[in-house]
Amino acid sequence: MKMPKLLGTCAIALSLMAMPALAKTPDDQLIVGISMTNLLSLDPAGATGNDVVEINANLYDGLVELDPVDTSKILPGLAESWTIAPDGKSISFKIRSGVKFHTGNPLTAEDAAWSLHRVLKLNLALASPWKSYGFTAQNVEQNIRATDPTTLVITLPEPTDPRMVIYTLGTSVSGNVLDRKKVMEHEKDGDLGRVWLTTNAAGSGPFVLNEWRAKDVLMMTRFDGYWRGQAKMRRVIMRNMTESQTLRLMIERGDIDIATGMSVPDIEAMKKNPNAVVQAVKRGNIYYVAMSVKDSKFADKRVRQAIRSLIDYDGINTTVMPNYGILHQRPVQMGLPATLPNPGYKLDVAGAKKLLAEAGQPNGFKTTIRVLSDPPFINIATNLQSTLAQAGIQAEVLPGTGNQVYGAMRDRNFEIIVGRGGGGAEPHPHSSLRALVYNPDNRDEAKLTNFQGWRTSFISPEINALIEKAEVEKDAKKQIEMYQEIQKLYDSQVGAIIPVSQMVDTVVMGKDIRGYVGHPAATTRLREVTKQR
Repeated sequence: MKMPKLLGTCAIALSLMAMPALAKTPDDQLIVGISMTNLLSLDPAGATGNDVVEINANLYDGLVELDPVDTSKILPGLAESWTIAPDGKSISFKIRSGVKFHTGNPLTAEDAAWSLHRVLKLNLALASPWKSYGFTAQNVEQNIRATDPTTLVITLPEPTDPRMVIYTLGTSVSGNVLDRKKVMEHEKDGDLGRVWLTTNAAGSGPFVLNEWRAKDVLMMTRFDGYWRGQAKMRRVIMRNMTESQTLRLMIERGDIDIATGMSVPDIEAMKKNPNAVVQAVKRGNIYYVAMSVKDSKFADKRVRQAIRSLIDYDGINTTVMPNYGILHQRPVQMGLPATLPNPGYKLDVAGAKKLLAEAGQPNGFKTTIRVLSDPPFINIATNLQSTLAQAGIQAEVLPGTGNQVYGAMRDRNFEIIVGRGGGGAEPHPHSSLRALVYNPDNRDEAKLTNFQGWRTSFISPEINALIEKAEVEKDAKKQIEMYQEIQKLYDSQVGAIIPVSQMVDTVVMGKDIRGYVGHPAATTRLREVTKQR
């Protein structure tokens, strides 16, 4: 029996309605799936973690920015220009006129100076790099001054390479310029607005914070008075998503535009999806295996050398680290003129057994490996546990939270740790060496917890002296030679932190996204992001 034409059309329409429709995010809104588990505060003086760095890079402006493709290239931000004094002891910044905060208040050099004063006076996590340059709560007002509304002068209290200070201003949220008047309206009991800034913002960036619900959602709307011109997206919504498969499903369905923190299998699957784009960004942090030299076993250089020979660098980087990291065995990040080629360490069980025997440990020993329970850390740790066992070392893996793992390291109460650290994206050897190697005072009471070299109790007066000398060397060629000599010494002395891989951050996005350029310093700016549909 022939079906009437109208009935046939209705049947087709009903069948189409029954099919699942591909979702589509709004044209003028960017929806981002990220993990907000470690997002505890938005305050630029104490905010840590890559996620909060990207958020603050869009709520605030800094004096300078680093080019996302070539991080050695410094770009103007709120500072139109800057001048390093001939003696290298001060830097003068010319602040651009006419910039407004989100409140409408004018932005001046005094706001920039006050923002840095606040970082040192609060003495939270982000004060660490500034303290390493010699700034203190007591001397910061004297050394960081606004000489007029458009001039900021930073005088270095101790000899250092002034480029390092500029790089820190371009990579650390501690360099964000805050609306002093707005913040001080919310000061309580002399906290310089700390409580209020935990969940609020007072910036001049391309977006204004609307709402942040911890471990749920963060919303920001473009600032119509932005000095660079309006952002392309009207709104950015960041949603807390910790499950990789959920992120993958949401990207595939078009429910979100960008996803971070996916697992390796899901990333590999998305590389084959014609509706997705995968972007990998190399960061300056290093995945490592660290030992405590306070432990009598690891105080013996031969035991540390044996551990170095029991890491399956090739296996880890081939099976565990794709989309997380790239093989790297130096304490200085790859890509810098001073960085030496990898020394070529390989898994060598026979060589490790010989070293252990020479150290009086022919049958191995028992130890523990502290590690974050997240990939790839836990995967590196279990791989290490297996290779240590081949030389008779029985290692118990102790997974935990960041506070449990790095807290034990800060307390110098651990044996082995699989971790990640280093100088981040500051394109200067001193940044990584300061974080991973330098230990100017090995006493427990010194509590130099921001130096991971101190946490391991490994100290080399020879290396320390070279680091200090190289930092202030003005001849670029000589400085590079010094940094290369430091790396050779670190190898021969078998430093307690053994680099395994350099961090890679992988982002998955819809194929219609344009203008998203992930930044090695995590200061990814979204003002130019659009959708081509």
